[in-house]
Amino acid sequence: GGKVGIPSGPETHLRMPLADFGRLQGVGIDFGDDDGIVAHLRAVKSEAEIAKIAQSCAIAGRAFTRIGEVARAGVAMTEVFRGFQRLLLDEGADWVPYVAGGAGPLGYADVISPADETPLSEGDVLMLDTGALWDGYFCDFDRNFAIGEANPRAEAAWAHLVEAVEAGEAVARPGARARDVWAAMARIVGAGETAGRLGHGLGMQLTEGLSLTARDDTELEPGMVITLEPGIETAEGIFMVHEENLVIREDGPQRLSPFASGRLPLIGV
Repeated sequence: GGKVGIPSGPETHLRMPLADFGRLQGVGIDFGDDDGIVAHLRAVKSEAEIAKIAQSCAIAGRAFTRIGEVARAGVAMTEVFRGFQRLLLDEGADWVPYVAGGAGPLGYADVISPADETPLSEGDVLMLDTGALWDGYFCDFDRNFAIGEANPRAEAAWAHLVEAVEAGEAVARPGARARDVWAAMARIVGAGETAGRLGHGLGMQLTEGLSLTARDDTELEPGMVITLEPGIETAEGIFMVHEENLVIREDGPQRLSPFASGRLPLIGV
């Protein structure tokens, strides 16, 4: 007999066969919701956890600086993905369970489909996004690159994305709500309330806890690690996204990923 509280909200898992769960209920154990205790403990990281996420971000940051070793005009996206994973492992990642990306003249139509054999072309915008693991903790940020030369429209979109991330960062302080951070970025990229989330929580899961949407009222607390991920449409059905990672501190956010700035980086030149 007895009562057991278990996480029961989004992104939780039973983690046992349903038959075994039924057997435990059958012997008198009363399972119920944990009232958000585990989710809150997961959301507010210890300094040791923050250090692990920072290390994962540093690994990915070093891999991104080497992307010219694996990406250039004529290389298929499948090879770019494989090469990027090799760079992440070479820089110290324990495992690379998530790599996403896209490429096209003004951006990409999809960032979650598997890579195909389409080769990169001069003038393409290439985006790569990774959730690499180090000692059990994820990073989750992306980088955009222009192949050979940057289209002026892509360059302008990139500037808006960097501005939006900086606006979200400025609002990401204790006491602010997730929706406040969303609104700061949405005002710049022109996202409506139905545009989806522009960031999320991060830690032992690639996405965990809060979502930066118009309706998430979660209050930010020191120790929370979040991503800022605005997107902007560059043509009908085509867009660009940009993502960074930070931790909420009492005196303002601390950057964990090496924040991008300046012009859209060029590779293959």
